[in-house]
Amino acid sequence: MEKLINLKPQRVFYYFEKICSIPHGSGNTAEISEFCYNTAKNLGLSAKKDSMNNVIISKPATKGKEKSPTVIIQGHLDMVCEKDSNCEIDFLKDGLDIYVENGFVKARGTTLGADDGIAVAMCLALLEADDIAHPNLEIVLTVDEETGMYGAEALDGKDIKGRLLINIDSEDEGIFTVSCAGGINAKLNLKNDMLPNIKPCYKITVGGLMGGHSGVDIDKGRLNSNKIAAEFLNSLDSFNLVSINGGQKANAIPTLTEAIIATNEDVSIHVDKFIKVYDKQKDNGLFIKTEKVDTLPYSFTEECTKNTIAFLCFIPNGIINFSKNISGLVETSLNLGILKTEKDEIYCEFALRSSVNDEKLKLIDTLKKHTEKYGGKAEFDGNYPAWEYKEDSILREKMSSVYKKMYNEEPEIIAIHAGLECGLLSEKLIGLDAVSIGPNMKDIHTPRERLEIASVERVYRYLINLLSEI
Repeated sequence: MEKLINLKPQRVFYYFEKICSIPHGSGNTAEISEFCYNTAKNLGLSAKKDSMNNVIISKPATKGKEKSPTVIIQGHLDMVCEKDSNCEIDFLKDGLDIYVENGFVKARGTTLGADDGIAVAMCLALLEADDIAHPNLEIVLTVDEETGMYGAEALDGKDIKGRLLINIDSEDEGIFTVSCAGGINAKLNLKNDMLPNIKPCYKITVGGLMGGHSGVDIDKGRLNSNKIAAEFLNSLDSFNLVSINGGQKANAIPTLTEAIIATNEDVSIHVDKFIKVYDKQKDNGLFIKTEKVDTLPYSFTEECTKNTIAFLCFIPNGIINFSKNISGLVETSLNLGILKTEKDEIYCEFALRSSVNDEKLKLIDTLKKHTEKYGGKAEFDGNYPAWEYKEDSILREKMSSVYKKMYNEEPEIIAIHAGLECGLLSEKLIGLDAVSIGPNMKDIHTPRERLEIASVERVYRYLINLLSEI
């Protein structure tokens, strides 16, 4: 511990290091929730923890700020757990191996979880501080944001009084997010018949890709290893599929996919010709490796192999539409983030996003029909609404004014294709006025994730000044 002890703001990084020591992947938030709850109680503050592990903490206004409007500061407790193939961490029980390099905090071989651990750390530091002027504060820490915003969906908003919300779940300093896409998770199953196998088996590995966030990085030309693997298999002449597995999270662009096939042909001769197709892509670290492995006793039938490969090749993935109103903004997309072989079936999981509800419904229908065409079944969950732009925002105006006063420039006001909990919270808290901010983070949802130290200090100082002026 205390690898970040010399960083400023000291108490923010103290709490961030504590958070990094606690396993807190999506679906595994009981311990981090309890830590935040106990921290608040030890500070003598009112705190509630619900059955989902959401935590709501209240801190009374400082002297002279009692009549100011209550401010909600919000982030999520869970992180995306991605790791390099040679990393042995067990995300269910191990903390992260964090370190400092060239002005950034990083984690060895894994995601850092600054998305959204830094928000939680800032919230806890604010709760602890006794030298900051602020109105009544309500700290709202939700769970399982990364897998479908299930915590925000289940949150009971009746005890939340504030209607000004500062969401700290953005990754670019000086950029205020005021609108975002809605989304839903798609879970597809495709049944397969097996038969005894006597053919030689080969393992095909597709890797070397950059990956990234399936929302903010979907327009950066990054390749999806699951789709590349399916397309490569489709280029082969004759084989029976044994298994195909790739990706760990629906909302992370997959970087590594492995397939095992049974075939009498030398599959290595197809690699060079196939890979040349992607020479001009931005994601140019792509490699495809083939190796002979032990002959396995069963494989998919020829018919099921063809059915599965066609299903994977022709299912839509990536950008579907760009916004008609905002140049360069992705309107609708989907990401084949998880691909698994489970006994006699193929399982796929997608993250769907759209800022237009009708387009989201249309994409849901497309996936359902595509899956049924190949004899499969489609299920959908984790539906969350788009966060619509608010024309008249008192909070946005105040935040912009404080920012300009501090930095002598206007912040950038944007809409994003990624999902934020502001949409769900706006449905629960009628009249909510929300803005999302955050310090500089790079390559979130990948093991290259890093958090800029100086940016954390600036954003925290900005947050303190903002609260003093509300």
